[in-house]
Amino acid sequence: MTRPILLIVDYNLSRIDEVRDLGDYARERHGATVVLVRSEPTEADRYLADEVIDLDPLRDDFSEIGAKLLDDRRERIKAGIVFSDNAVRSGAELLERLGVPVDCSHLAEGAFSKYRYRLGEARVAELLAAQRVMVPAFAEIASLDQLRDFARAHPEGFVVKPAAEGNNRGVVVVRPGDDLTAAFGEVLPYLEGGVVCEEFIPYRREFSFDGLGSLTFLTEKMSAPGRYPVEIAQVLPAVVTDQERATLERTGRQANWLVGQCDGPFHNEIKLSDDGRYAAVVEPNRRPGGMKIWSLARWVYGVDLHRRWVDAAFGTATETPSLVPGRSAATVLLGVGSDRWFGPDDLPVGADPFTDAVQATGERLGLVDGELTVTEFSWLSRERRHLHAVARDNADFAAQGCVVLHGGSADIRSVVHMLREAWVDALDGVLATPVERS
Repeated sequence: MTRPILLIVDYNLSRIDEVRDLGDYARERHGATVVLVRSEPTEADRYLADEVIDLDPLRDDFSEIGAKLLDDRRERIKAGIVFSDNAVRSGAELLERLGVPVDCSHLAEGAFSKYRYRLGEARVAELLAAQRVMVPAFAEIASLDQLRDFARAHPEGFVVKPAAEGNNRGVVVVRPGDDLTAAFGEVLPYLEGGVVCEEFIPYRREFSFDGLGSLTFLTEKMSAPGRYPVEIAQVLPAVVTDQERATLERTGRQANWLVGQCDGPFHNEIKLSDDGRYAAVVEPNRRPGGMKIWSLARWVYGVDLHRRWVDAAFGTATETPSLVPGRSAATVLLGVGSDRWFGPDDLPVGADPFTDAVQATGERLGLVDGELTVTEFSWLSRERRHLHAVARDNADFAAQGCVVLHGGSADIRSVVHMLREAWVDALDGVLATPVERS
């Protein structure tokens, strides 16, 4: 019998392990052939999939060309997964053309373009206001003069960011008295793809409404203060009151409605007021959250969302389980203590600063052996790069580590802060040791 096809449309390179897991499970569970569509595929892509098609999802004719290339296998394509922001609209259009179940393509642009999403909010601003969801004032800008106009209209401060860019790249908080020319210079590289000014959301705490279809959970995002509000950690479960949970879930679902999400994955970033009654969407996403959020969910709740996504795509997903946390976990971004050039090869052979930092964190918090464990660690790049001690975006971090906290003798958020401090100490310590080449 001819094997069914799982079509995976695009992914970001940092998610390669997740794509591998999706494909392996589709072969094992559904006997599927995996076809991957992405621009300029690498040799690694040919190991991920049984077939790779070179096609850029940002092409205007992507869905038309893709459908023609896949037309001879149309009857075999039983499931599809769109796994990048760049493909969220065009990938959904392709699956629609092929007759494969997928969330709405027409509204999907709002999950790619921050400007398009704000336009969608503005159309239903009265309804959102009634649900205590703030709709920030916004404007697309293309010049320094337009930036100055927005600044005059919002003297209390605002945010400038690329209209379509992830990983906190290019996001600049402009506060009263800041140099507008310098702020415009920082977003200049993104001008061709569009730059947006947004009224400053006056809420301090940030969360994400995550999940797949009807399965939902809340993740707490920890961000750096100051001019560059980059994320430094994601923690599960989010510690919230019943009222805060209701506000976040209501806001997250409304974001899903605006971008056409129904059955697929989502990661909607939301800021919450101190009293827990008001919220504002930072941005919606029709994909799994980054920073290993779905892995955190597996360790905390015991549910494998990647496998469930494949099953849902094939129409065989089981009844939605109840999510009861059995522990807490965090993904932590790890930087450097001072502006410097750094690469993993700078470390002495056998050095393991992350394990050292986790051990030191456990000791400082008085945790017993085995209460704080390492689940994953990875360098964000093997190249030697210049990193800023005050990270300007996620590219300024050296590494990423995941830890699980068993038991309730400590707060996972305290673990994050202490671990980041212990990491800098551990890294500086091993860097002071002469490097021995193996």
